[in-house]
Amino acid sequence: MQFNGGLGNAAIYAGRVVHVRHRPRQHKLSYDVFSLLLDLDELAQQSRSMRFFGHNRAALFSFWDEDHGNGEVGELKPWIAAQLIEAGLSFENLQVRVLCYPRILGYVFNPLTVYFCHDGGGSLRAVLYEVSNTFHERHTYVIPVEDGQAGSIRQSCAKNLYVSPFVPMACRYDFRIVPPGETTLVAIDESDAEGALLFASFAGKRRAFNDRSLLRIFFEYPLMTLKVTAGIHWEALRLWWKGVPVVRHHKAASRVATTIVSLKSPAPERSRKQG
Repeated sequence: MQFNGGLGNAAIYAGRVVHVRHRPRQHKLSYDVFSLLLDLDELAQQSRSMRFFGHNRAALFSFWDEDHGNGEVGELKPWIAAQLIEAGLSFENLQVRVLCYPRILGYVFNPLTVYFCHDGGGSLRAVLYEVSNTFHERHTYVIPVEDGQAGSIRQSCAKNLYVSPFVPMACRYDFRIVPPGETTLVAIDESDAEGALLFASFAGKRRAFNDRSLLRIFFEYPLMTLKVTAGIHWEALRLWWKGVPVVRHHKAASRVATTIVSLKSPAPERSRKQG
């Protein structure tokens, strides 16, 4: 898959999140949200030149290294490069675009952050799925992209982080990704031993990334990141009311961890503690 540089610079993707639970009780939610697509190599310049966006500084919208990866300032791209090397991918001129919620007035919770990792020729080589839960634990699934994949990307891995009190740990994720262009899609089918359990997706359309667009979207989606957290707890209450069994949280062995997924089917997935 070739990356179109003109569409790959920073952008806003406005769209909708949908969750559909299949069992033991049917449940559906749908919220209007937006995500930012950020190029890690552009952050410093954008932070200097833009009024409403900051990198590791307070602003109306901001992106902080401590919210991602190993949480160390200035280490996000080197950390990603290290994960790729662990996955057997090493190449020059690594380009990383990250699709995530920004901090809005200093607050954010990102249930899922997606990193698109391209080589110097623009080919998409890997996707990293960084999952966070409300217990301040973070787990990143590093999955190489098979050569020759075009259009939507399909990837899978075992679940290794507790996310919801209404979903068991013994589950598998099946991802379908349409990399950011004029539109983007991140869709996840979660299943257990009995079959399909939960479907979740974000579909968005691209908007320009500039101060005018950021100010406009602030008023279109006021305090969106607070609403994301409030929505998580509200939907949990609804599921509890419907009588969906609760799965107890057990503290993760490490607050930050990574799973490396091999494309060679006989090879096991490898999980590593990082903090």
